[in-house]
Amino acid sequence: MSKAERTKQFIVEKTAPIFNVKGYAGTSVNDMMAATGLTKGSIYGNFRNKDDVALAAFDHNRKKVDQVVRREMEKEKSAKGKLMVYAKVYGNFYKDAFPEGGCPILNTAIEADDTHAVLREKAADAITGWKNNIAGIIQKGVANNEFSADVDPEQIAISIVALIEGGIMVAKVTGKLNYRTAIMKSVEKMINDLS
Repeated sequence: MSKAERTKQFIVEKTAPIFNVKGYAGTSVNDMMAATGLTKGSIYGNFRNKDDVALAAFDHNRKKVDQVVRREMEKEKSAKGKLMVYAKVYGNFYKDAFPEGGCPILNTAIEADDTHAVLREKAADAITGWKNNIAGIIQKGVANNEFSADVDPEQIAISIVALIEGGIMVAKVTGKLNYRTAIMKSVEKMINDLS
């Protein structure tokens, strides 16, 4: 990795938590400078603008979440076990190596839905990819006779995503973590009902 690539990575790693907590609009150049110890010129010598830093920060935060999920899925053999990873990981994301501020997909989607088309597209692509991964696991479960053949993988998958993200949002807004726990139990029930 070249010095320029290392510097870019450093900027992303240091600013990603700020973007995930404060959002795009709430993150200032001064925040980025304070987090990195670099000047504005050094940051923008590596990125064209704040948008580029924010997009790279989103990708970084999403990758951290994906790594946590992937690590837990590797421990599971069955399709059902793999699906249950989502309820486990998102039910305990304060304990796992999640990015500071929680789920970057939720945070970005809520902020960018009406304000930043490119970030909104990144969040939408992340949701679609997540939904497709879940649907693929369900399809394998159907093929392996773990799940009923009459389930609709797409419908179940998007419902799981919506329940998880909704549970996180409700818990964050109300400050009641037991709401997230209750909703993750609904996700588990939905998975158990696939058989």
